[in-house]
Amino acid sequence: MVCTVTFNPALDYVLRMDTFRPGALNRSKSEELQCGGKGVNVSIVLHNLGIETTALGFLAGFTGQALDQGLRRAGVRTDFIWLDEGYTRVNLKIKAGEETEINNPGPPIPPSALEALFQKLDRLRAGDILVLAGSVPIPSPEDVCRRLLTRLEGRDILTVIDAAGPPLRAALPCRPFLVKPNSLELGEFFGAGRALREEAEVLSCARQLQARGARNVLVSMAGDGSLLLDETGVSRRLGVPPGQVRNSVGAGDSMVAGFLAGWLESGSYETAHRMGAAAGSATAFSDRLATGPEIRALLNAF
Repeated sequence: MVCTVTFNPALDYVLRMDTFRPGALNRSKSEELQCGGKGVNVSIVLHNLGIETTALGFLAGFTGQALDQGLRRAGVRTDFIWLDEGYTRVNLKIKAGEETEINNPGPPIPPSALEALFQKLDRLRAGDILVLAGSVPIPSPEDVCRRLLTRLEGRDILTVIDAAGPPLRAALPCRPFLVKPNSLELGEFFGAGRALREEAEVLSCARQLQARGARNVLVSMAGDGSLLLDETGVSRRLGVPPGQVRNSVGAGDSMVAGFLAGWLESGSYETAHRMGAAAGSATAFSDRLATGPEIRALLNAF
């Protein structure tokens, strides 16, 4: 079982239009609501690849109900904690040649709700995988991550961290199975203040993350592909297949899901990396998160 935790899920309101002009009247050609949030995206793609998964996190209000119902209709199992105040956020995604995103903050998470999450995670069993993905909208996110991961230590539960900054820093001493920064997050983590482009500098930073505790480091690099440094010390670089990029939202989350699906199916890091790269690319080439057939169709490109 793979469980994902999204501290701040969202409904993504996607508008498509020919052009977008700030300060003027704009009319969309189409609109749709998509279930979003990094861990939610991971669960959707895992489900699309036939991997059993449960989405956890925090929801509130009628927007939270819509998100939960949308995931259930899609076949994704959910076990969210419901907050008494506020509303699950709605983010705006404008597709008009370029992508414009407006992300909202989301409702506050009280200590009682965090404790409820900890109690749910106490049910995890040896061999389960826990994915912590996205930002943690709490005054001390590093403390929350440290408490959560410490609680899981010694239980043979694999943890995956797809987060940046303090949550990633707090997770490293707990020896997560996988961390997946993108090239910008990696550069910011090590003080470069920019996306890392050169393979040598990406690999150097990945080795430092490994020295601090990460078992496997997967770095997504947008159009430059991805790099995996596995726990045996072997590094692999994959490019991107030819295709038209239609959507960047969820591509990195899809890579995490694909990596886990490939590893669960084969036990091979090479296969996991290929599946992760295929999943990330398939989502980038689609208007929404990629389906299983779309992902597997790209496997031969790597």
